[in-house]
Amino acid sequence: MTRLALAAAMLLLATSMTPGVRAQTADIAVRTELHAIPSQTLSDGAFLTGKDGKPVTVTGQLRVAQGSGRLPVVVLMHGSGGMSPGIDSWSRMFNAMGVSTFALDGFTGRGLTSVSADQTKLGRLNFIMDLYGALALLAKHPRVDPQRIALMGFSRGGQAALFASEQRFHKLWNKSGAEFAAYIPLYPDCSTTYIDDTDVVAKPIRIFHGAADDYNPVASCKRFVERLKAAGRDVVLTEYPDAHHGYDTPLGSGPVVAKGSQTVRNCSLVEKADGVLVNAATNEPFSYRDACVQLDPHVGRNAAAAAAAQIAVGDFARTLFKLK
Repeated sequence: MTRLALAAAMLLLATSMTPGVRAQTADIAVRTELHAIPSQTLSDGAFLTGKDGKPVTVTGQLRVAQGSGRLPVVVLMHGSGGMSPGIDSWSRMFNAMGVSTFALDGFTGRGLTSVSADQTKLGRLNFIMDLYGALALLAKHPRVDPQRIALMGFSRGGQAALFASEQRFHKLWNKSGAEFAAYIPLYPDCSTTYIDDTDVVAKPIRIFHGAADDYNPVASCKRFVERLKAAGRDVVLTEYPDAHHGYDTPLGSGPVVAKGSQTVRNCSLVEKADGVLVNAATNEPFSYRDACVQLDPHVGRNAAAAAAAQIAVGDFARTLFKLK
């Protein structure tokens, strides 16, 4: 062995034995896999009434955390802007805990990159179809503990993560025989009241929102949480002061105007018979042309809220998954 090769080998050995270096690499997945997931693209009305839509294939990235055997997994569902840098940030946090992640892309397979400026491009409930498909795949994966699969979503994905807990939707569309261990929505839209929407599965729901959010205001989530609690459900809403929409993004600062983005912050929607979503103010079927739909909400990082959310979600995950 040359002197240079010997020095390199000694450095590699020393690095592998240094606790600080190991800690710095704990968030690196030991294996990354890309998976195709059969799903459907359908209208919200079709989803609510159990009518099939157009077959589509979406994809997900599984990052297998360091560890052996079957590991817990958190499914991550993006928002209206697609796969954001926040997905990677949360993935690394969970991976460092010994928790694998599955980042689900509900857009690319549908030929989309963003629906922020035109929410009509995809019905809001489609992501729930994708999430149930991801659950079916992960429950059979040899490196996944099927009893420890949690769901976390952001904005539009947070709305899906919240309402994926509905018993009625499970009966209609979840054919896997598996269940998510918990539901963790971040700044979801809670403006829609569905039929029997307090009949959720017997799993914990933990919502993390921003008090300053003018994209998906927290007020409607507070009202929904009150109804869930009155029905005896395991739900907690954590609210961060001065935090706007997307407060957990690791890039940029905030708040800034999301120019052209549509928000239903002034809308109240109610499901009627035959899966029709009605604007409560007009008693007519809801449309994104309705006066309650507005533009240009604010988004951006709030460092204090981001740090607090990571701590709170991390602590919840450790308890949920019984991690050391």
